[in-house]
Amino acid sequence: MKKNIFLLFSVFCCLHVYAQQTPFELSKDKNYTATYDEVITYYKSLAKQQPQMRLFNYGSTDIGKPLTLVVLSKDKVFDPVLIKKQNKRVLLINNGIHPGEPEGIDASMMLVRDLLKKNQLPKDVVLCFIALYNIDGSINRGVSRINQNGPRAYGFRGNYRNLDLNRDFIKGDSKNALAFARILNTWQPEVLLDNHTSDGADYQYVMTLIETQKDKQNPILANYTTKTLTADLYKDMKKSGFEMIPYGAGEQGLPDSGIVSFMETPRFSTGFAAQHNIISYMTETHMLKPFDKRVWATYTFMQHLISICQRDAKLLGTMKKQVDAEVSKQKTFALNWALDESKVDTITFKGYAAEYKTSDVSGLKRLFYDRSSPYTKPVKFYNTYKATTTINKPVAYIIPQAWGKVIDLFKLNKVAMSRLAHDTTLNLQMYYIGDYKTPAKPYEGHYIHSNVQLNPVDAKVRFYEGDYVVYVNQPINRYIVETLEPQGVDSFFAWNFFDSILGKKEYFSDYVFEDVAAQMLKDDPALRKKLDDAKAADPKLAASAAAQLNFVYRNSPYFEKTYLRYPVGRLLTNTNLNLK
Repeated sequence: MKKNIFLLFSVFCCLHVYAQQTPFELSKDKNYTATYDEVITYYKSLAKQQPQMRLFNYGSTDIGKPLTLVVLSKDKVFDPVLIKKQNKRVLLINNGIHPGEPEGIDASMMLVRDLLKKNQLPKDVVLCFIALYNIDGSINRGVSRINQNGPRAYGFRGNYRNLDLNRDFIKGDSKNALAFARILNTWQPEVLLDNHTSDGADYQYVMTLIETQKDKQNPILANYTTKTLTADLYKDMKKSGFEMIPYGAGEQGLPDSGIVSFMETPRFSTGFAAQHNIISYMTETHMLKPFDKRVWATYTFMQHLISICQRDAKLLGTMKKQVDAEVSKQKTFALNWALDESKVDTITFKGYAAEYKTSDVSGLKRLFYDRSSPYTKPVKFYNTYKATTTINKPVAYIIPQAWGKVIDLFKLNKVAMSRLAHDTTLNLQMYYIGDYKTPAKPYEGHYIHSNVQLNPVDAKVRFYEGDYVVYVNQPINRYIVETLEPQGVDSFFAWNFFDSILGKKEYFSDYVFEDVAAQMLKDDPALRKKLDDAKAADPKLAASAAAQLNFVYRNSPYFEKTYLRYPVGRLLTNTNLNLK
């Protein structure tokens, strides 16, 4: 009798899960994406019945709601530390970073249910789904993406602070980004997937793909992704009826002119993950394809990615350990990259003829893609980047404790740090900012510095008890170097973390300093010669009394040593430090 009751209960649970359709599935036109409340309610209901599923809430987003992580574990082990001890892999999937690109939200809801219902959870891979990342934007529901074919209502790209969260990973302005960093560094995935929808040209593909750019990826991982993982994903998706093409068609002009692979710097989820030695992908379903096809393409891609991760679980673990060890010992790091246009591949592209006709709005010529004229032809594919700036790492960086946001982000990203036990004067290398470019308008709340020119000097600098020492001998070395070296495209300096050093705090009154400067030039022939040489080389200086007075001031002991001095020191030799 008890056995029959148990069987009936099991059948009931299975039927209940099977019947638990998503809002997308329940909609008649399959042109509906779930709201935030529907997503969380759905997962909570599912989790109550499934011992192989657990929900975790991380931190608080900018709208005050926690970030929900859905974890599926075949062995019902949900301790990240124990999972690593059991030599299992972790795949992290992010959804809804741009809520107007919601395919991943709905596809993941169905996939989670189906994996549980069909008992198809991978044995050696724990699956982590961020249910809906940009909660703020999702709740701000409307029809803001005029260039997209459905769904009929969706969230807004910006979050509650009007930030594009896929530009926020390195700077961490939003609470969403801080919660994501906790998830990433707690679960330590070997592979990351971030689901999106594309912009750009019209073409025949439902799905396009961004992968970690091979030339900025560790060579071990680049060799595996290029030759195995990415190649198999393209092959499997084609067999499933969703042939893919690399993302970028029409981003640099018409597709006929070629496709340029996307360079995902650390501001993006995939570039940020690469700093943690994580293989990363970003799906980009085509905006003009019907929403239901985009959802099923995303669903299918995730199925294939999970299958390959299970197949290569042992290899993924071995490679991650090898890469972590290599990066710990790595000496030279790239900080900026540029497209190498001299190296061009050719790929087959299925597009639509680009034509021009008279605009009903302006009466002038306008572009349109003629879907009645499909074509298949080879196009150029630019997929090689070269490092334009490299740096040799120091033994350690010394970070004054005053720069609290840097310290907080380093702690969040599991950077090992020590602290000076007492006030210490160190011989080390310091940078002076020689020049930099800053745009006239802000980008994501910042005026990003670029083309940074540095003047390195050897100096004796006093640091204080409690200042931080970061040795560059860690698996997280890329994150350390790329954030702390000011020339880096997404360095903390670039994102204005250190802008207070760019302003002088002291100056002089002309009429007072005139007599002091005259006496200095009289007492110091070398300074007099330096001024005379500078005047001879620069007519503008020779013609300006104020400029000459300023020249003397800048070369005097009165001029502040901290002006334009980047505060993070570079310890170039092994030094016996008293640490705590």
